Amino acid sequence: MLNLLRKDFIALKSSLGMLILCLALFSIFFIPKHDMSIFTVGFTVALAAVNMSTMIDVRNNNHNFLITLPISRKHIVLAKYITAIIGSLFGVLASYGIHLLVKLAFPQLNKPDFSITGLLVPIGMILVLISIYLPLFYTLSKKGAEIINVVFLISLIVLMNPGAMLMMMSEESFISGQILFLISIGILLLLIASYYLTVYLFTRKDL
Repeated sequence: MLNLLRKDFIALKSSLGMLILCLALFSIFFIPKHDMSIFTVGFTVALAAVNMSTMIDVRNNNHNFLITLPISRKHIVLAKYITAIIGSLFGVLASYGIHLLVKLAFPQLNKPDFSITGLLVPIGMILVLISIYLPLFYTLSKKGAEIINVVFLISLIVLMNPGAMLMMMSEESFISGQILFLISIGILLLLIASYYLTVYLFTRKDL
């Protein structure tokens, strides 16, 4: 299991420069123009990290090799879920850190304050997308890479504005703590169900 995680992080390390470039470009483009740029930048970079971690597997035919080893397919899937979640957290927290620096360096931009609680909105939405994306990835894999990327792009466009509004509402206390807690539990259950569905699909799949 640890070796699978190490493999994923080594693969992501090779794409770290691209992720940093994405973070820089989206920050330069969105931060001066949008009040909710913290959501837009974090959400976009997090999804880019998830996409890169899976497309590296497709490009290198990693699954074809891994299933020849004495490794459980359940562990292969679990490692990918963990990598996707950590990559998502990197994107959101990196965006938060950059916005703190921008707020200190350029107070004239009047960027709004955001709490750690507000970050739960983009993290939650990314976890929902991971719950949909990874079963598709393990079902379609290389043959359906284009379909997966189109679904990912459409999801990004559709969820961008509603997600930013939800983040603002959570910051302004329009959404109670109890509702946020229930939503968090629902997302966690969805993620767990997605994991077991992906394991089932990947186990039955003939690579």
